[in-house]
Amino acid sequence: MQMLNETARCIEEGIISNPADIDIGVIFGFGFPPFRGGLLREADRVGLATVVERLDGYAARYGARLEPAELLRSMARKGESFYKG
Repeated sequence: MQMLNETARCIEEGIISNPADIDIGVIFGFGFPPFRGGLLREADRVGLATVVERLDGYAARYGARLEPAELLRSMARKGESFYKG
């Protein structure tokens, strides 16, 4: 979850613009399970509302550093996903 949160912050800051770049990087870079499609594809599968809910729980328990990135909150609120379709 925290890796996803930090990735969302990188997208917010314009460091990363293409979700596929992230997913390819995590698959080939450190062995994220390819059948899951990558970090952002997996987040879409789980649902961003669920991701935000979990991160809120972690933040309540472990501190503000784990609060969801605003991008995740906004996308969850709008029912959006990183990949369309």
